[in-house]
Amino acid sequence: MKKTGTPLYDVLITALAPTIWGSTYFVTTSFLPHGYPLTVAFLRALPAGLLLLAIVRQLPEGIWWLRAFVLGGLNFSFFWAMLFVSAYRLPGGVAATVGAIQPLIVILLSRIFLGRPIHALAVGAGVVGMTGVALLVLTPNAALDPIGVAAGIAGAVSMAFGTVLTRRWAPPVSNLAFTAWQLTAGGILLAPVAFFLEPTLPVPTTANVLGMAYLGLIGAAFTYLLWFRGLARIEPSAAASLGFLSPVTATLLGWLALGQSLTPAQLFGFAMVLASVWLSQRAMSVRPTRPDASPEPASRPA
Repeated sequence: MKKTGTPLYDVLITALAPTIWGSTYFVTTSFLPHGYPLTVAFLRALPAGLLLLAIVRQLPEGIWWLRAFVLGGLNFSFFWAMLFVSAYRLPGGVAATVGAIQPLIVILLSRIFLGRPIHALAVGAGVVGMTGVALLVLTPNAALDPIGVAAGIAGAVSMAFGTVLTRRWAPPVSNLAFTAWQLTAGGILLAPVAFFLEPTLPVPTTANVLGMAYLGLIGAAFTYLLWFRGLARIEPSAAASLGFLSPVTATLLGWLALGQSLTPAQLFGFAMVLASVWLSQRAMSVRPTRPDASPEPASRPA
């Protein structure tokens, strides 16, 4: 076996994105009006995308128009819509646990679309991560709703497809332009859905504006710039495992800002999540050496 690991700083920079995403629930419930999930998702995506487009001043060309809308739909529109449906119909812990299946889906899709081998260590890391998330966020009286569970699985599949196709369709532009295209496309796709399915948003308060600014600028533009940068450097399955950090952040914010308590089971789940992330990165850093590969000479003759 030989190691071909990704530089640690690339992993850490990419990990910032799901870590920050873990604050979405706290910001949404504390600063935004309730009952407007699709409108909030639309306002989170489109203004941030247009801002980035104004900075890069570069539009897609040719096939990239279609790809931008496909990826914008998978990574933002459909994913966020299913995420909110799942969150509204399921307790938070159940929704997070259902969504934690995403790394396992990414492993399968990476095999199909990218030809990546399936590593037993990566699969084991995904199972450990799901178990850790369950211990971290599930409560004994958590109830299951079939529609909510189906929406959670659909959202995980959508994000998994977006993660793998982002790697397969390596964009010919900067990560900033790539992020701008997808956010804008995702916002455009969400606009008619939010307009027809939800009531008009009330006049925003100062807290509403601050919350939306955070979700748009930090929770979308900044974090997805880091995320797409990471997907260009890290194996999709290893990047997907970093998503386990989101419920960790949400739990810690609940403990620090809302006065919620941490049980021994949650602390054990926290440790399992961190172990899962480490195992997943290790699985992607070790490749089998071909038996017919000959060692390179130490030096070449002059």
